Amino acid sequence: MDIYFYNSLTRSKEKFESIAPGYVKMYVCGPTVYRYVHIGNLRTWLMADLIRRVLEYNDYAVEQIMNITDVGHMAEDDSLTITPGEDKVLAAAAAEKKTPAEIAAFYTADFLEALAEMNIKSAHQYPKATDHIPQMLALIENLERKGLAYEKSGAVYYDVSRFENYGRLSKHAQEDLQAGIHRVEIDPTKDDPNDFLLWRVAGEHRLEKWSSKWGDGFPGWHIECSAMAMHYLGSQIDLHTGGEDLLFPHHENEIAQSEGATGQPFARYWMHGAHLLAEGRKMSRSVGNVLRLKDLREQGVEPLAFRLLCLGISYHGHMNATWDSLKAAQSSLDKMRRNFTEWNNDTSTLEISNSALKNYRHKFMTAINDDLGFPQVLALISELTKDAISPAAKAMLLTEWDEVLGLRLGNPPAAPVALISSEEQSLLNQRANARDQKDFAAADRLRDQLAARGILVKDTKEGQTWSRK
Repeated sequence: MDIYFYNSLTRSKEKFESIAPGYVKMYVCGPTVYRYVHIGNLRTWLMADLIRRVLEYNDYAVEQIMNITDVGHMAEDDSLTITPGEDKVLAAAAAEKKTPAEIAAFYTADFLEALAEMNIKSAHQYPKATDHIPQMLALIENLERKGLAYEKSGAVYYDVSRFENYGRLSKHAQEDLQAGIHRVEIDPTKDDPNDFLLWRVAGEHRLEKWSSKWGDGFPGWHIECSAMAMHYLGSQIDLHTGGEDLLFPHHENEIAQSEGATGQPFARYWMHGAHLLAEGRKMSRSVGNVLRLKDLREQGVEPLAFRLLCLGISYHGHMNATWDSLKAAQSSLDKMRRNFTEWNNDTSTLEISNSALKNYRHKFMTAINDDLGFPQVLALISELTKDAISPAAKAMLLTEWDEVLGLRLGNPPAAPVALISSEEQSLLNQRANARDQKDFAAADRLRDQLAARGILVKDTKEGQTWSRK
């Protein structure tokens, strides 16, 4: 059965055809490791995971590369903690009084842990930008030889006027690309405001810098992905994914660099996930609505419940994560697990016709192969639940489908979910101490505080117990 994906490059849903039959080269834009990842980041990487799982379910061998940006990503508009134009990793290192390497290692570990909690498959390689400076320098020198890059005032820039198709991914015509409107770098030293940084000579006190023909310095953000993608996957790749915020300028610049250097199309299919909202607003530290998996766990919501919530909404749509929707997803996941366990433990004979099995499998394949139609898959599971076929047949089908869904229905996480926050646990401890000291007035006051937070406390012979409303 054919697979269809929406290609951001053509603005249309297209039949997927890999460069090499049965083999897919896939590049995923990974994190800039200077702070904790949040669930908005994870929704984008989940999209990439689902793409890979769908391809593998269709018997493709997928080679997936996901980069780690640990240098060169300049802040554009993160006014809360980082000055515009400042390297995000270096800024975090200064703020936390650590070395850049320590910052990168710490937040890389957080990133990988979050992927594991979400049951997102590990990439085959996680190349770090700082380990691939030679590849970036070689690419920049290639662009300079071809007249696509120029040096000026201690920096090397890409000359977008020399690349004929600049803007075709994001659909920004060159004449419409005005500085300050579409996140282009504002730098008076450039020949054109739309030209972007490839390499910058570093000041004397910069903590991280590398030798180059232009002087000791550091790479721009955009050159990193082009260099690493081509190093591991070659000059042409099948799929490139990322969030919609990367369409311009990052992915537009990747195309210009890569195709300018090779003269060949870079990626055949570009796929972008829409933003995740939190309580109706874009996640922002300045607003204070950034949610991590830790925050979900403290409210009794598993990472896999968030995965289920994402499955119910097309990756094209701006998903609104509310506490009501997250807790509803947890309830749905719990119910799905109970159903699966009941069906799987049923000892009745497998009674289902081959035509019925074929029909369900066809419906599933049709849904996932139509641009990740997972909302339709969840509707299909609801249909299956109500069907009169044997429980064993239901368990068999759901086991097959979970290879793509990634909900671990037959093997849920062993670790218990943290149902309360550290503050709530402190209140519980205080109340237990008050009971031990026979300070019943304090114990009652703390019980009321906990009840206001949705935690019901009960005293037993063995001590206090609690449950969440």
